[in-house]
Amino acid sequence: MLYNRKMDKDIAISVKNVSKTFRIPHEKVTSVRGAVTGLFKSGGFEEFQALDDVSFEVKKGEFFGIIGRNGSGKSTLLKVLAGIYQADKGKVEIDGMISPFLELGIGFNPELSGRDNVYLNATVLGMTKKQIDEKFDSIVAFSELERFIDQKLKNYSSGMQVRLAFSVSIHANREILLMDEVLAVGDSNFQSKCLTEFNRYKKMGKTVILVTHDTGTVQRYCDRAMLLRNGKIVKIGKAEEVGNAYVYENMSDEERRMEEIEKQKIIQAEKNLKNMKGRELEFEKKRIELEKIKLEEERKNKVAEITNIEFLDKDGKVKNAFETGESVDIKIYYKINKEANGVNIGIGLYGIEKDERIFSYNTQMDNFEIGNRSDYIVLHFDSMPILKGDYYLNVACFDDSEKIYYDVKQKYKELKIFAVGLKAKYRGLCDIKHEWLLK
Repeated sequence: MLYNRKMDKDIAISVKNVSKTFRIPHEKVTSVRGAVTGLFKSGGFEEFQALDDVSFEVKKGEFFGIIGRNGSGKSTLLKVLAGIYQADKGKVEIDGMISPFLELGIGFNPELSGRDNVYLNATVLGMTKKQIDEKFDSIVAFSELERFIDQKLKNYSSGMQVRLAFSVSIHANREILLMDEVLAVGDSNFQSKCLTEFNRYKKMGKTVILVTHDTGTVQRYCDRAMLLRNGKIVKIGKAEEVGNAYVYENMSDEERRMEEIEKQKIIQAEKNLKNMKGRELEFEKKRIELEKIKLEEERKNKVAEITNIEFLDKDGKVKNAFETGESVDIKIYYKINKEANGVNIGIGLYGIEKDERIFSYNTQMDNFEIGNRSDYIVLHFDSMPILKGDYYLNVACFDDSEKIYYDVKQKYKELKIFAVGLKAKYRGLCDIKHEWLLK
C-alpha cells in the first residue's frame, strides 16, 4: 500500500518488503467473449514477478540512482512509488509530494497542442490554473519549444516531447522527482540542462530518484544507487560501487551469451550433419576434411604463429574485466613451425571507442629473447594504470629486422574485450602516480 505520512524527518521514501507480480496471457485476446472464456481456461497465462521483496530508504535531499538491465523491475518500482501500481505485498511510505516523469507520452494527448498539453499535464500533477498561468512562460522557455508550442503534440519528435514533459515536471515544485530514463532521449545540451536542474533540486533539499542505464551519470551525480536484477536488489550503497557491480554484471552476461552462441553453433552443426544423407553427407564430410587440411597447410607455411591470448588476474584466473591499478598478465600462446631469423612478440593496446593507441611493447625493445621453443610468453603488469573503457589488442609475431611479420592478430576485440577503471575516480586514459605540493 502507498502512504503519505510523517516519518523519520530525514527520510523521504521508505520501501519495505514490496513485491509486485503481473499475469502475462499466452494468447492474444481480441474480443469480450475471448476474455470471458479465457477466465475458465487453465494455463492461459504465466506469472511474472517484477519486484521481489524489495526494501530500501531514500533520504531527503538525496540524488538516488536505480540501475539494472531491461526487465529488472526499475520502471515498475517507480510506478509503485508514484501510485500508478499498487504493490501486492509490502509497504511504501513517502514524506512529500511527488512529481513523476515515468514514460514518454504519459499524461499527454497527441491530438492536443503543446500549449494544451502543458495545462493538461500540469493539472494532473496537481497544479492550479493560476499556478500554470504564472509558470507557463518559464515552462516553455526551459523546453526551448517557443516556436512549436501551438503545434499538435503528435508532430513533435520524441526529444521535443521529453523536453516539454520534463519542463512541466520540474516546474510542479514538488519535494520528490521521479525520473525514468529522462536522459535516454534528447540531445547532449538538454541532458546537461537536466543534470544542472537536478543539482539545483539537491541544493534546495529536494529528492531526485533517477532510473537510467548510464552508469557514468549515476557514478558522477548520484549520492547512492541501487542495482536491480530480476526484481531483486543485488546491491545498494555508494554510487561508484553499485555502478561497478552493474558493469561487471553486464560483462559476465555478455561472456555467457557469447559462450552460448558458440555452443549453439556446434549443436546446430552436429544436427546438420545428422540430417544429411547419402551423397550430401559424404560431400560435407569431405568439405570439412579439406578445410582442415587447408588450415593445417597454412599453419605449416607460417614460420611462427600466435595461437591464443588470455588475460589473467593476480591469481592466474582468466577474466576480461579489470580495475585500474589491478595486476594483469597478458598471456600469449605461440608456435614456431620453422627455423627463423629471430622470433619476437609485440602487443599494442588500443581504446575501442576512438581507436587510439594506449601503448605498444615488444620483446625486441626490451632485449628479451624468446629462442626457438614453442610455448607461451607473459607480459606482466604489476599495476595496470589505464582508466575506465573497453580495449582491444593488436598482437604480432615478427623477425629481428621488424620487416617480416610471421603472424598478426589485428583488432583482437572480436575475440577478447577487457574493461578497466571500474573503480577509477579520475578521467582520461591513464592513472599516473602523482602528488600535489603546496609551496
